[in-house]
Amino acid sequence: MKYAPAILLALACAGAVPSLAAATEFRVTQKGQQFNPRTLTIKAGDEVVFVNDDAGTHNVFSESATNSFDLKAQRPGASTRVAFPKAGRVDVRCAIHPSMRMTIDVE
Repeated sequence: MKYAPAILLALACAGAVPSLAAATEFRVTQKGQQFNPRTLTIKAGDEVVFVNDDAGTHNVFSESATNSFDLKAQRPGASTRVAFPKAGRVDVRCAIHPSMRMTIDVE
């Protein structure tokens, strides 16, 4: 988010300076019908790029209350970015391969 200098000055005087920290990007690969890494700790606002390095299609999703998403059919070689705006534990699965599981802890 960009702010004009006058707005930043007014917010600073009011004690309400917005956060200018950039989100960090993390990479999770899918290979051999496994997530790598299998556990990940990130901060609220960070992003995870899910990369399908496998020979087959995956459908990565989470129904976690704080951060739910569904990447639908992700073909080999595809990558998809997901933002995690809220703190909480996120259980990530593949709808095609039930043994594929990982956990993302968002602080």
